[in-house]
Amino acid sequence: MSTQNLLVELFVEELPPKALKKLGEAFASQLLEQLQGQGLAVADSVSTPFATPRRLAAHITQVAAKAADRQVLQKLMPVSVGLNAQGQATPALTKKLLALGLEVFCVEDLKRAPDGKAEALFYDSRVAGATLADGLQKALQETLAKLPIPKVMSYQLESDCELPGWSSVNFVRPAHKLLALHGADVVPVEILGLKSGRETQGHRFEARVSPVLLAHADAYADTLRDDGAVIASFAARRAEIARQLAAAAQKIGGGCKPIEDDALLDEVTGLVERPNVLVCQFEPEFLEVPQECLILTMKANQKYFPLLDAAGKLTHQFLVVSNICPDDASQVIGGNERVVRPRLADAKFFYDQDRKKTLASRVASLDKVVYHNKLGTQGERVTRVRAIAKGIAQALGGGALTAQADLAAQLAKTDLLTDMVGEFPELQGIMGGYYARHDGLGEDVALAIEDHYKPRFAGDALPRNTTGVAVALADKLETLVGMFGSGNLPTGDKDPFALRRHALGVIRMLGELSLALDLQPLLQQAYAAFGDKLPADGAAPLEALAQFIYDRLAGSLREQGFSAQEVDAVLALRPQRLGEVGKRLSAVRAFAALPEAAALAAANKRIANILKKVPPVDAHVSELLLQESAEVALYAAVQTVVPQANALFDAGDYTASLQALAALRAPVDAFFDGVMVNAEQLDLRLNRQGLLQILHAAMNRVADLSKLAA
Repeated sequence: MSTQNLLVELFVEELPPKALKKLGEAFASQLLEQLQGQGLAVADSVSTPFATPRRLAAHITQVAAKAADRQVLQKLMPVSVGLNAQGQATPALTKKLLALGLEVFCVEDLKRAPDGKAEALFYDSRVAGATLADGLQKALQETLAKLPIPKVMSYQLESDCELPGWSSVNFVRPAHKLLALHGADVVPVEILGLKSGRETQGHRFEARVSPVLLAHADAYADTLRDDGAVIASFAARRAEIARQLAAAAQKIGGGCKPIEDDALLDEVTGLVERPNVLVCQFEPEFLEVPQECLILTMKANQKYFPLLDAAGKLTHQFLVVSNICPDDASQVIGGNERVVRPRLADAKFFYDQDRKKTLASRVASLDKVVYHNKLGTQGERVTRVRAIAKGIAQALGGGALTAQADLAAQLAKTDLLTDMVGEFPELQGIMGGYYARHDGLGEDVALAIEDHYKPRFAGDALPRNTTGVAVALADKLETLVGMFGSGNLPTGDKDPFALRRHALGVIRMLGELSLALDLQPLLQQAYAAFGDKLPADGAAPLEALAQFIYDRLAGSLREQGFSAQEVDAVLALRPQRLGEVGKRLSAVRAFAALPEAAALAAANKRIANILKKVPPVDAHVSELLLQESAEVALYAAVQTVVPQANALFDAGDYTASLQALAALRAPVDAFFDGVMVNAEQLDLRLNRQGLLQILHAAMNRVADLSKLAA
């Protein structure tokens, strides 16, 4: 089967820049998948995506002009239904074959084969392979239907009839041209009211020719670059922008570098077809404003790349990615400098105005801000966070820390009422830290206010001081308990209150900082802070929340490389000190490597099953009732090994504690081989069950070892 490369391009109006990368990749991958499904592209075919603000395209290798014919064995019906007693076709079979276009047929030509318990009739036919024109038409329709379009537009097509504009089309943006080349030949297809050809458009202003004609599918990128002044590949254009940004910063010198922001780089790549990086600047006096404000307004509103010096401080210069390359760029530079100046002036005005009022003077106004219809105002929320934070701080550091945590918790939400955060909600917490310093509240309180939302996302830093940890932990616990207590649980992929993120934040702080705090008392303390806002009996919501947290912890640990068995063994015990989970996992992993591990895990599982089926028994053994030599030997071993293991556990050496238990393997095996646990004599039965109870408790202090059993 001879093949050539295929190029398909849809030329459209400006596509949404944040979605462009995903749209381009989906267009190319879906088109390849559809062609492979029809046998027009081979398994080794490679699809290369192209995406600019005004086009989606794909170059696919090894595409056939016509797919190979296929043998299709189609099941018709059971033999008992299709043939009568004389072996002739029944009306049901005749009707089925007529529906397949077989007006004349011979029963002997049908194949018989087992199909489950019965024998069935099959029709073996040869199906002609699809032509590229038909296959590409179908592939395009399926591809466009499956594109991850953020929001569909509906627009009307021009018509040749007397009532123009009568037909409507739905797509992400209005489409104007369709290019489809198989090698050097145009593939006749039609989509979105467009008929395919070999022409497209280049850069809106700087194309050398218009329209741009494509001679061959393989010439797409080069022709668009040379004749259209367009870098068609999203990846190549992104790399070129990154190169120019770095080169411009290096030319400025002084260790300057553009701010690193992959999302911004992707978005800007989706805004230009011919990138040209230019250096601009603003008045140095604007640098008196916190740099986070200036950086955010330049990035979010203008899509500029702020420049940082070698120390990471914002400079008064920034980089613009222009879509044109004039000989004299002064007008472009001047225009961008004029545009950014009012934005920076607004930020300076907000900053100056906000500092005229202290954070403390804003506390009362939080009572006027609704937090949640069931949980009250932000003022009520702050009262709860203060109560939780004081309890945490008292446990972590005593009176001085408690006072600082209380003050930070009281003021942490006040920056929500400032003009700056009103304009830039992303700066909440950050601005509170700046205003706290201006109010003379001290660095510890300022850092705690700034950090109390941390960690904001996966991989984010934790709060930088203990005061911040207490407030951040209290803030997240208040949200989690409040939402679970009021029935606002996440479902599926919907988590409007970011409870999964809050839970992971609690896990990270308790675990990575090894805080001497037990999880369940923390949740109960947080629940108590709500008073009559939540039902008096919080057992059910707190149990659901605890399970939610352990589920998040289990997922996080598996992502870190621990096996499901290891994680299940440790978390089955619901360890209250999350900082110890890592040590327990390491101990379980070391224990699992011992030759005795499998047998002890299996024995532990057997013990658990035995004890599960009997009434609760005391962990007590009477030596007078030990009759069999195997139970005498096991009891003696338990008397020696268990105190050693418990002492090591109490000392925090979980690995050695588990390894000490390895000495029990032989006596445990002998016990189960030679002793009937559930003896008919009651006192013997209870004595043996008591021995197993002691053994079970000792073996499951670090983890539930039965989870390691195959």
